[in-house]
Amino acid sequence: MIDLDLTSLRGKKLLAAVSGGADSMCLLHLLAAAKLDVTAAHFEHGIRGEESLRDLRFVEGWCREQGIPCLTGRGDAPAYAKAHRMSLEQAARELRYAFLHQCAGRIGAACILTAHNLDDNAETLLFNLARGSGTAGLCGIPARRGEILRPLLSVSRAEIEAYLEEHRVPHVEDSTNREDCYTRNLIRHRAIPALRAVNPRFDEAAARTAALAARDEEFLQSLADAFLKAELTNGGVSLAALRNLHPAVSSRVIRTLVPGLSARHTELALGFLRDDGPASLDLPGCTLRRECGRLFAGSRDWTPLPPRALHDGETVLLPEAGLRLTVESTVFRGEIHDLFKTSFVKYEMIHPDLLCTGRLPGDRIRPAGRGCAKSFKALFQEAGVEIARRASIPVIRDEAGPLLLYGIAMDERALPIPDEKAWKLCFFEL
Repeated sequence: MIDLDLTSLRGKKLLAAVSGGADSMCLLHLLAAAKLDVTAAHFEHGIRGEESLRDLRFVEGWCREQGIPCLTGRGDAPAYAKAHRMSLEQAARELRYAFLHQCAGRIGAACILTAHNLDDNAETLLFNLARGSGTAGLCGIPARRGEILRPLLSVSRAEIEAYLEEHRVPHVEDSTNREDCYTRNLIRHRAIPALRAVNPRFDEAAARTAALAARDEEFLQSLADAFLKAELTNGGVSLAALRNLHPAVSSRVIRTLVPGLSARHTELALGFLRDDGPASLDLPGCTLRRECGRLFAGSRDWTPLPPRALHDGETVLLPEAGLRLTVESTVFRGEIHDLFKTSFVKYEMIHPDLLCTGRLPGDRIRPAGRGCAKSFKALFQEAGVEIARRASIPVIRDEAGPLLLYGIAMDERALPIPDEKAWKLCFFEL
């Protein structure tokens, strides 16, 4: 007897991933029996030849008999795995989930349901343990990730098989599930039976371990997120503050700045932040930089900002800076300046055209309220802006020189007074 609380799914359009195997057929039958608005989605990976096509025909036929809408798709997982240099299992997973998301968008599904169960969770935990995973890997399979829901995660495979027999629900068997050449099959056929001999309720014990690991991981990640919220400015964080963190937190800060890092690359990054002096460390898809006592993570190169003329009423795209800029003439009413969002520049001071450029040699500005002139280099250093990024910081200027250094300073000559004409400059992220 499987007793699931499906009340939260009522009134929603659902998409169920259905392979035709025992787990997914159990899920689909449960959803249909509860009279939920469900559509089945089946993806043929191009791996098992005629047997794979048999599964597709089976799912289509059963759904047709039951009056359940069914969407199908086909792909070439072996070719995808070769082209992207990944395992066949990973390739099949990526293609399948891409298909599921596409189907969900097509029918307007509120969520995608998969049939992962208690046994799958135990297998995932052991698989990640064998790979030397940290706490995140020991969390197992989450019951929810974004729009993906897994209602059967607390249900054992034995319970699923009993349900299918009781309700006479047919299913197909994947012959590759019997082959130990796949890692998960080896874990399923060898490791888990041995662990069940030690503890007959091993699957439940593994689920408890995963739940405890998930709780700890959530807390540690929250510390990393809080650190970044407090310390991340201009794309960088204080090296001194990072070094004061426990490695369990600083490693998560690094992985948040550079998602997808392996354990080896994370350790390289932690070693990199312990040293002083300007330097860079290339990581997959990203470069870490030490500059001015701060750590920056970003692309290896920033594109310099080319000059652009600004005209009243225009919107100007600044893709090099990841921004768009709107320009309009208005009357300044004493609004508050925000150097990262909205600024007002004295209209009458423009000689003769308003421009947006990158930094130029010799650029200096008299920051409003400072009473002295400052070079851009000094202002960038004070703000902790990495060297590579400085060429892409927008500068608003006229013929006489800089008026505004985006996010950092406005020249005192550009400040308007209330009730006089001004340029209103609004920056938005792309």
